[in-house]
Amino acid sequence: MNDSSWGAPPQAGYWGPSEQGPVQGAGPAGPAYDAFDAQQTRPMPTVPDVPAHGGDQDHDRGAARLSGPLFRDDTPSAAPYAVPSHHPQSPQEPMPSAAPEPAPAPQKKSAGRDLGAAIGVGVGLGAVIVASLFIVKAVFVGVIAVAVVVGLWELTSRLEERKGIKAPLVPLALGGAAMVVAGYVRGAEGAWVAMALTALAVLVWRMTEPPEGYLKDVTAGVFAAFYIPFLATFVAMMLTADDGARRVLTFLLLAVVSDTGAYAVGWRFGKHKLAPRISPGKTREGLLGAVTFAMAAGALCMQFLIDDGTWWQGLLLGLAVAASATLGDLGESMIKRDLGIKDMGTLLPGHGGIMDRLDSLLPTAPVVWLLMVVFVGSG
Repeated sequence: MNDSSWGAPPQAGYWGPSEQGPVQGAGPAGPAYDAFDAQQTRPMPTVPDVPAHGGDQDHDRGAARLSGPLFRDDTPSAAPYAVPSHHPQSPQEPMPSAAPEPAPAPQKKSAGRDLGAAIGVGVGLGAVIVASLFIVKAVFVGVIAVAVVVGLWELTSRLEERKGIKAPLVPLALGGAAMVVAGYVRGAEGAWVAMALTALAVLVWRMTEPPEGYLKDVTAGVFAAFYIPFLATFVAMMLTADDGARRVLTFLLLAVVSDTGAYAVGWRFGKHKLAPRISPGKTREGLLGAVTFAMAAGALCMQFLIDDGTWWQGLLLGLAVAASATLGDLGESMIKRDLGIKDMGTLLPGHGGIMDRLDSLLPTAPVVWLLMVVFVGSG
């Protein structure tokens, strides 16, 4: 330890004279001397890097050692810094050593949802969907209509709560259910006609209220009609084919597998954010997992479930599903961020609301319908 370890010579405001010496700025009086004079007139004893507490060197210099860091943010070191003191520490009193702070325990990654509830609800919904899909097609159309109505209710409720936008629910619910049925019965032409009539009903229904906010209310209503029931009609149109039930099953399997691959790979290996300003939980590694899982599932489904389908078509279908499902998820995340909410609802434990499950399915439905028509026809 060299001299600099003890600090520079005293400057203005130095507070360290000994009990016997004069105050700073005064000359020495008689035999008395201050701590600085002692340092200048006596050779400094050689001490180890970590001096023993309570030794003679502490008494000679009138120094009291600190038992903790100098500031709150400092971490205690093995050899605390010595500063001068008016009250030297007695050699018989051992200096308490600063106990090192325990290192924080590493935090485990959290899945971010109640997996037990999520799995249970998912299995239950899957059983209802598969049963209705392969037993009576009309029942499955009813399931789609119910999901559409609940999704419209969730969306319009959140718009009114968070933004004061009153999109008329009654014409949306009636028109949305009719839209799904029209798509199943009359195909794309019926879906477009029902969409136009629903938009007109929204415009007229809102006229019964005061004109303030009319434009934003009807705009939100037309958006909701397109976003939920119109996109859902493509699922009903898939069902009209001879192998319609297997087409819908392929659509659902690919969407679920894509979401599962993104979740599993992203949770385990995700490091690079995909869209941090929109959805901080999504990663590029998760997107790669979604693409890989969906392409593999698509190849198997097109080869073994779809009439006249081939594995390479399934690869393209899986790639398209992974892209559309991710964009759909990001799209609803944008809506929820604008509204300042985490979930659209609480109807499904572990999942949120119906819209939190439809977010990736709705934009994927027209993509799968179109590619199925291109690859194997509308049959």
